[in-house]
Amino acid sequence: MSTQAQRDSTAIKGWDCHTHLLGPYDRYPLAAERSYTPPEALVEDHSAMLARQGLSHAVLVHPSAYGENYSLLFDALASYAHLRGVIVARPGTTLDLTTLRERGVRALRYSHRSGAGGNFAGSASIDDLSQMARAVADAGLHVELWTDCQALPGIAPLLRSLPCPVVIDHMGSFDVAAGPNDPGFQQLVRLLGEGKAWVKLSAYRSLLKTDMEAGRPFHRALLAANPEQLVWGSDWPHIRIDPWPDTRKLFDTFLAWTDDASLARRILVDNATRLYA
Repeated sequence: MSTQAQRDSTAIKGWDCHTHLLGPYDRYPLAAERSYTPPEALVEDHSAMLARQGLSHAVLVHPSAYGENYSLLFDALASYAHLRGVIVARPGTTLDLTTLRERGVRALRYSHRSGAGGNFAGSASIDDLSQMARAVADAGLHVELWTDCQALPGIAPLLRSLPCPVVIDHMGSFDVAAGPNDPGFQQLVRLLGEGKAWVKLSAYRSLLKTDMEAGRPFHRALLAANPEQLVWGSDWPHIRIDPWPDTRKLFDTFLAWTDDASLARRILVDNATRLYA
């Protein structure tokens, strides 16, 4: 089936499960302590991006550069019924977690990155996750985790023990040079296959220094492991990437790699609705 035919067959209530809003900064200023200063990405630009993909719903992930200022995300959720949110919060937060679902929030996000830069300012850590997991579960929320396949084996026991679902962002930030048989990526495959993790299919950040086609084997391995716990996210507006990739081309790559309209629909519509609606 052609990519266009797949697009036409999946356009009803399809979800982009990883996006961000930024600005306008005169109304929604970034935190003074932050690790990056991205260009503005406004709600009208976000709506146009969704329309260009033929998708109707999206998940807004709170950028760490906003610190504990959630006003942009909460204002967007209050104004647009097609949006859901993921926030960053640490132990001691003044937020009442038990009220977040009614405000459109579905998850709290944590980071555990092995790279030299570590976690960004304004992010929540794996230790924060350990302390907050029960409260997150009791609030009817899930956990989203930005980690990488190098770090994943060391935290896999914790992830298996969580009392709530965990969604791993960016396909575990796999190492394309190590290949899909890399032990860290295979740990991701096992967690997914066991039903202990969901995975967001978004490969491009791991492929910036190579051809996009190098990501296809990783994508296919996750499809084979457990297609019931996969969702797709564009990562628009591609924070810290210059120039920004074409989001529609990323979406078309997802469709081409999935190569089955019913499976693409399951990921874009059924799975995402189950997790975020």
